[in-house]
Amino acid sequence: MRSRMKMLLLFLAAAVCVSNAQTNNSSNDNKQQQQQQQQQQQQQRSVWDEPIRFSTKTKDSCTMVVSGAGDYTRLRVSCKGQSQGQTPGRSYYCDFQGKPNLCRAYNLNPRHYFTQMMWDMRKLSHACQGQKIYRPSMCKKYPDDAQMTFLASWPKTTTPKPSKPIQEPRKPVVPAQTKPVTTPKPVKLQPQPVKPQPGKVPQVKKTTSKPKTTTRPTEQPDSKASRIASEYCWKSFHGVCTYFISWFQN
Repeated sequence: MRSRMKMLLLFLAAAVCVSNAQTNNSSNDNKQQQQQQQQQQQQQRSVWDEPIRFSTKTKDSCTMVVSGAGDYTRLRVSCKGQSQGQTPGRSYYCDFQGKPNLCRAYNLNPRHYFTQMMWDMRKLSHACQGQKIYRPSMCKKYPDDAQMTFLASWPKTTTPKPSKPIQEPRKPVVPAQTKPVTTPKPVKLQPQPVKPQPGKVPQVKKTTSKPKTTTRPTEQPDSKASRIASEYCWKSFHGVCTYFISWFQN
C-alpha cells in the first residue's frame, strides 16, 4: 500500500514539473514575439515619426518624411537651398509612392530601405531630379510595385521645346534662256593660180559658155533646208543642220 502511494506521489510531481516547463516555454515564446513586435513598432515609429535628414551635392538641406495612403506608402522629400546674401535659397519638394511592404527585408528594417534611397539622393545637385523608380539594394530583386515611384514635384521642372526653324519662301525657278545658235558664215574659196613650169607651155582650155536659163524657184532654199533639218536633226542642232543643208543646196 505504501509503495503504491509513493508511486502516485512521484507521478503527480512529474506531471506538475512537465506542466510548469510547458508554461515557461510558452511564456518565453510569447515574450520573444512581443519583443520582436515591439522592435518592429519602434523601427516603424522611427520611420513614420522621425524624418531622415541629409544634404545634397549643392548643400541643399533635405528631409524625408514617410506617411501612409491606404495600401500605399508615401514619401515626401523636401529641400531648401542656402541663401545667397539677401536672396533666399530655393525651395522644392517631390513625392514618391509604392508598396515596399511587399519586400521582406523592408518589414524587418524599413528605415534602412529609405536610408539607401537617401544615399542616392545626396549625390545629386537637385534631390528631385534623380531616378523615376528607386530600387534599394535590399529590395532590388522585387518588382516595380514594391519600389518607390516618382509621383510629382514642385516647382515643376519643364524643359523648353526646341523652336522650329523658320522656312524661307522658295523662289520660283526661272528656266535658263537658251542662246540662239549662230551659224558660221560660209567662206568662199578662191582658186589659186597655177604657176607654169619651165620648158612647158601651159595649155589653155577653151570653155564654151552656155546660156544660163533662170528658173523661178517655187520654194526658198532656206525654208526648205530648215524643214529638212527639223525632220532629220535634233532640235539642239537645228541651226547647224539648216546651214549645211542650205550650203549643199546652193
